[in-house]
Amino acid sequence: MPPQRPSIGLALGGGAARGFAHIGVLKVLTAHGIVPDVIVGTSIGAVVGGTYAGQQLDTLEQWARSLNVRSVISYLDINLSGSGLITGNHLAKTLEAGLHDMRIDDLPTRFAAIATEFNTGHEIWLTHGRLVDALRASYALPGIFPPVRIGGRWLVDGALVNPVPVSAARALGARLVIAVNLNSDLFGRGTIIASHGSDEEDLAEAAAATLPRVPGLRGLFRREPSLRRKMLGRRGRPGIPTVMVEAFNVMQDRITRARLAGDPPDVLISPRLGPIGWFDFHRGSDAIAIGAEAAEKSLEQINEAIAALTPAADGNGGAGGK
Repeated sequence: MPPQRPSIGLALGGGAARGFAHIGVLKVLTAHGIVPDVIVGTSIGAVVGGTYAGQQLDTLEQWARSLNVRSVISYLDINLSGSGLITGNHLAKTLEAGLHDMRIDDLPTRFAAIATEFNTGHEIWLTHGRLVDALRASYALPGIFPPVRIGGRWLVDGALVNPVPVSAARALGARLVIAVNLNSDLFGRGTIIASHGSDEEDLAEAAAATLPRVPGLRGLFRREPSLRRKMLGRRGRPGIPTVMVEAFNVMQDRITRARLAGDPPDVLISPRLGPIGWFDFHRGSDAIAIGAEAAEKSLEQINEAIAALTPAADGNGGAGGK
């Protein structure tokens, strides 16, 4: 009787549009017979992992490759009166069209989506219930998407607490964990600037800010463009959504480093996604190709790890994957 390979877990990290790289990773691994028994995802990692577990990865890939700038904008159903800038209803309907009313409990692959209870900071592992609801909660970036209520808890993006969920994959039964970190090549971030202060440009802006406001109707018309600039930003000054996302990105990067240092995966796949921004959803084909390339380069290491964790059979040594 041939030896049984170790159970394989896949931990898919967050990273918005960069997450389409997970599609390339999964396609390469499965093509080489490395089929995960457990998939745990955070944010976009939950979306890709959940659609794979729901046997809809090809549909997601077709959609990702079809996106262009215009179609991406059509998904931005902005609502300034709610608890997020984007309602996310259009995107949710797209997910439901493929996943329908699938339940996590019924998936052929063990799956969990990571979310955060925003008022307590609890790390929530969504392991049962409607799959689409779990995915929405896992990618609900605070301030951009509204929180999602599941089982009496208001949930937001799981990257607040566990951006690359290696620990969850192990806890759910994976003996060998392969993790995919989408943000490992953001070089130049997180260094220390030891000496910094204001300059002449800062003083000029401070002086301009003290000028009196224009009263009456003229002032009203001037405030409207001002609000637009605050939302969209202007040259040299980022808008509100950009500030929120970049601040979240910095936080996620620091948390990822700390958690991977404390609980490293057996194999870490790090796609070189530096040229692709968080909102470059129209570059799905590029991200998928980069993910596939990174997975190809990791195959030897993965097979070595499988062989090392496979028990010997009849004293002839272990057996690896394809």
